[in-house]
Amino acid sequence: MKKTALFDKHCSLGAKMVPFAGFEMPVQYTSVTDEHFAVRERAGMFDVSHMGQFLIEGAEAKNLLQYVTTNDIALLTDGKAQYSCLPNGSGGIVDDLIIYKMNDEKYFVVVNASNIEKDWAHISKYNEKFGAKMTNLSDEMSLIAIQGPLALQVLQKLTPVNLSEIPYYHFSVGVVNEIPNVIISNTGYTGSGGFEIYFENQYAEKLWDAISLAGKEEGLIPCGLGARDTLRLEKGFCLYGNDIDDSTSPMEAGLGWITKLQKGDFINREVFAKQKEEGVTRKLVGFELLEKGVPRHGYEVVDSEGKVIGTVTSGTSSPMKKIGIGLAYVPTEFSKPSSEIFIQVRNKHLKATVVKLPFV
Repeated sequence: MKKTALFDKHCSLGAKMVPFAGFEMPVQYTSVTDEHFAVRERAGMFDVSHMGQFLIEGAEAKNLLQYVTTNDIALLTDGKAQYSCLPNGSGGIVDDLIIYKMNDEKYFVVVNASNIEKDWAHISKYNEKFGAKMTNLSDEMSLIAIQGPLALQVLQKLTPVNLSEIPYYHFSVGVVNEIPNVIISNTGYTGSGGFEIYFENQYAEKLWDAISLAGKEEGLIPCGLGARDTLRLEKGFCLYGNDIDDSTSPMEAGLGWITKLQKGDFINREVFAKQKEEGVTRKLVGFELLEKGVPRHGYEVVDSEGKVIGTVTSGTSSPMKKIGIGLAYVPTEFSKPSSEIFIQVRNKHLKATVVKLPFV
């Protein structure tokens, strides 16, 4: 198992460590509920250094990324970030990712930890035609996410960069706690606002301690992957490997908004154009349980007659709503809000209703 540069720090804080995407990661420090509410109401910090980072440079960098991703790279200006995905050539998704435009010939790409090698191989294969310069920085970079309504207040104590001038899905490169060249990004995976900062591994512990100290007054606490999952699910954000994978199309997954057919040729454009025109047979929906229970990944979705119609991809008990919530692929006719479905929990069929995302 790999370890992030903050592994010893997590252990010293008494975090419960679990294997995740090939890394030993903290799942919780106190409780998932405490950490969840800290982020929703105040501020929390996450070590997400397991994520992968690639640098794509050169005159053909933009053209390469335009071809291998679904979103429109031409919409990016310097200092702007974009959520996108990599189609796999047969209509599925290799990974979802964030692309940061440094300048016309330099892009910083952040991918999921479990897909670092897979994504690198996939982009490299198509790069044979383009010849952009690719550098895998994944083992050299650390990433801390400071999330929550008070995150800006906390981080602002450590940087001269005016954080209130960085709009959502934009970034700046500056000094944080006297550490140079830190990428400060107004992004996150919690839906509660905040920043993600990228920097060299050697500064990880120093920055973690500085943020912890700076956030004492605001009630900032360290948070693990458990709260990260409940937070992202309450906002209906997809998790690769659960809600999207090589067998799911962006159109089925509700990611048509990052699939820009008008931008010109890209991998699987024709497949997605056809799906947009003709519609898809199944869709990823959010649902809420109307009975007591907790839906989990892999549970079957059935109709009123008990016929299996789909599968739960993500599920939990929502700390905010105090009910079972989840995401599932269902036939299109069951995808409209207020459609009635049932989740098979053990040997019971629990009634649920399809709802519009986000849950909170």
